[in-house]
Amino acid sequence: MRDPGLDPKYDPSPDPRLTPARGDLAAKYLEGKVQAERFVTGEEFEIVEAIAPVREQPSSNAMLMTQALRGERVTVYDRNGEGWAWGQLSGDGYVGWLPDAALMKPSAAPTHVVVALRTFAFPGPSIKLPPADTLVMGSKIAVAREDGSFAVTRDGQYLPKAHLVPLGHREPGFVGVAERFVGTPYLWGGKSSLGVDCSGLVQVSLTSAGIGCPRDSDMQQAGLGRALEPHEQRSLLRGDLIFWKGHVAIVRDAGTMVHANAHHMATVVEPIEPAIARIKQAGSEVTAIKRL
Repeated sequence: MRDPGLDPKYDPSPDPRLTPARGDLAAKYLEGKVQAERFVTGEEFEIVEAIAPVREQPSSNAMLMTQALRGERVTVYDRNGEGWAWGQLSGDGYVGWLPDAALMKPSAAPTHVVVALRTFAFPGPSIKLPPADTLVMGSKIAVAREDGSFAVTRDGQYLPKAHLVPLGHREPGFVGVAERFVGTPYLWGGKSSLGVDCSGLVQVSLTSAGIGCPRDSDMQQAGLGRALEPHEQRSLLRGDLIFWKGHVAIVRDAGTMVHANAHHMATVVEPIEPAIARIKQAGSEVTAIKRL
């Protein structure tokens, strides 16, 4: 997944996935670097929906490029007047169209992040109340106070304290995080336990462990770790990343890997060698194995 038709190396020209520039408009910070009719400073907003789609075009039918989670910041450079905003995510720099309804001016800075795969936000301090929302791992929230076993957000939602950690917390191992996603449905552009793609799984897992990670598999191959020499590839270690054109998998041990893939339409654990053979038969060779 996540192969938009590019060679898995950075192109010397600006990557449109990471460059808020169009012929008619571009970000002010790109002035002198790209050509555009006008340059705008942009305005910062906060994602207020649990999961907001980031699409290639301003349409609900357009391709899902990635997702933004509750509490993430986005700089908006344009609005089309029909419910869509064009901007750049602060976390990984991804550029695309988001629904206006998912955005609000930032209120309080987030203090905590959701560490559970999924959690409920309740309207009051009782698990018997109908949940007001479902949040996913990586969602950032501002906790105003605590009430028993709940953390109360500034907008009055009650979340289980056990599902939250302070901002800046690092999970001890990113592979263990990826393993928790086993069984999650495959979703092109997804990056949550409700639906995830191969590079989304890598990004969410590494980010939870405090390791910066770009969004797409070609960016990850170009920017993460060091490439193993052929003789090193005979002794794979937990956490190594195996890349194909448009796909990435995480090594669990010398014989198995975990990855979100369209063959199973799910995140699965499977033996490495048979998987490499199957993918090769489908027309794709391993392009690199990298160690962080």
